[in-house]
Amino acid sequence: MFFVYLLKSSKSNWYYVGLAENIKRRLKEHNLGEVKSTKFRMPYKLIYKKEFESRKMARDFEKYLKIRSNKEKLIASL
Repeated sequence: MFFVYLLKSSKSNWYYVGLAENIKRRLKEHNLGEVKSTKFRMPYKLIYKKEFESRKMARDFEKYLKIRSNKEKLIASL
């Protein structure tokens, strides 16, 4: 199983979209500062996740959410 997830920084009003097989491990990596692109805005809270059968399906959805307007629509619906 693969997950696409949305994190919100507790430090600022900043969101991060990612993809992982092990979502608990990945969130821990983000909050320990082990991810270069997110370490300056930690800590993070997981606010959304969606499960996919294949990596390709998850990657396609991740790309879709990385378009700003689509990410904003998802955030507004939460």
